[in-house]
Amino acid sequence: MRHIILDTETTGLDPAQGHKLVEIGCVEMINRQLTGRHFHHYVNPQRESDEGALRVHGLTTEFLSDKPLFKDIAADLLEFIDGATVLIHNAAFDTKFINAELEAIGTAPMNTICQIEDTLAMAKEMFPGKRNNLDALCERLGVSNSHRVLHGALLDAEILAEVYLAMTRGQETLGMELNVSAATGKKGKAIDVRQLVLPFIEVSAQELQAHADMMELLGKKSKDGAVWGASQLDSAS
Repeated sequence: MRHIILDTETTGLDPAQGHKLVEIGCVEMINRQLTGRHFHHYVNPQRESDEGALRVHGLTTEFLSDKPLFKDIAADLLEFIDGATVLIHNAAFDTKFINAELEAIGTAPMNTICQIEDTLAMAKEMFPGKRNNLDALCERLGVSNSHRVLHGALLDAEILAEVYLAMTRGQETLGMELNVSAATGKKGKAIDVRQLVLPFIEVSAQELQAHADMMELLGKKSKDGAVWGASQLDSAS
């Protein structure tokens, strides 16, 4: 499975108002492993950035003035994302800018060559009612972003890759690693248990009652009562 984690910086909030891309950053991940391959370009938007956007990314008009136009990097970008699943945090924002730039040069939108998944939608499903921006997810999932002062497309893509791996850890593989030798520190071959046929063991009525009796006993000994008591057990069964 090939994923591309993508982020952009822009001059403002809406391409319909003439705002443009100023930076695109992508990192490649294959089978949940970052490959080290990346795509990164600053882009000359041929216009000023809004004050709010400039405070976010810090890319001045002077800095961007000698950078390539989007049309000059479009082919390389499309080649990099072709056939991949592209992960974007708040995908609607980034894709509307990229697709507006593609439309301006007579090129089909992103979703004609790749699949797009929104990690913000994924985070909202996992953590409903909570803040799910990149900083909040880093704090919640234990991903370091201490090196992030200003927003930068490539840096944010790298951080998002770690956040995505943390959010989906254990979902795509049941592989386990065994330590072969404490002396050498080398690990053994990963064991893929996905093909194993696991037995289904049904709990008997006697076992259920024994569990209920134990919960009742713990409830009597506990000051606040047992969290998982007999009533919950009955409703679950």
